[in-house]
Amino acid sequence: MPKLFKVSAGHYWSDGGALMGVLPYAIWSQKTQTDEKRRKKMALNLLLIITEERRILVDTGLGNRLSAKQKEIYRPSEFALPSSLAELGFRDIDITDVIMTHLHFDHAGGIITGLTDADILTFPQATYWIQKEEWEMAKSPDATNQAAYAFDHQLALLAEKGKVELIEGELELATGISCVKTGGHTVGSQFIQIDSPEGFYIYAGDIIATKFHTSMAVTSAYDVCRSDTVKAKHLIYDRLKANNGFLLLDHDTQFWQIPSSEIKV
Repeated sequence: MPKLFKVSAGHYWSDGGALMGVLPYAIWSQKTQTDEKRRKKMALNLLLIITEERRILVDTGLGNRLSAKQKEIYRPSEFALPSSLAELGFRDIDITDVIMTHLHFDHAGGIITGLTDADILTFPQATYWIQKEEWEMAKSPDATNQAAYAFDHQLALLAEKGKVELIEGELELATGISCVKTGGHTVGSQFIQIDSPEGFYIYAGDIIATKFHTSMAVTSAYDVCRSDTVKAKHLIYDRLKANNGFLLLDHDTQFWQIPSSEIKV
């Protein structure tokens, strides 16, 4: 049966207003802390799934190739993913699969590691599982998504030298481990569902980034389709409640695992 681990890739700071979307500052400012520029600290909580045959990582964090301007805007920590994996006893070559919930920079940046004179794939042995619509949008973004992706910077090396499997819809990657396309946050966002004898879990990615976002009323300004985000939340909550499951949060600095009984919609 699969074993689940939270793996920290560090943290960064995101604009609070964008994170809270249409929710007025007068409401959310009373419930969450920000810095002097109204930025909220965001954890990079990745998921590692260990089975008898596979070591599956979900998302890759920011990486270590941000520009000086990006570092000023986002105040990132050091790229903690390699050391966090090492603490669990795993090396880069041990990862057999990487599932991408979507391809925004804070999730896809760690696909590549920048060395002194070259860039390399962080997980050279892994197969990457990405929704086809997400991959195609990242390669050729439309006007709405132009600023959301940096294919040449983050994904070109993967396209050239990596192993990419494009998914269309829902796919059971291994026994009890499924990728489920929802859209909403991006056109090809997907959540990860783990159904095992030890429990039922959903890692929702940025569909539900923090505990604050468990509310149906809170969607991010980064979402390309708020109505699809709401539909995705309904699907996630229906499955969690039907299986007495747990929601796993990718960006919350305090909460990682929330039982379905505590989710109020």
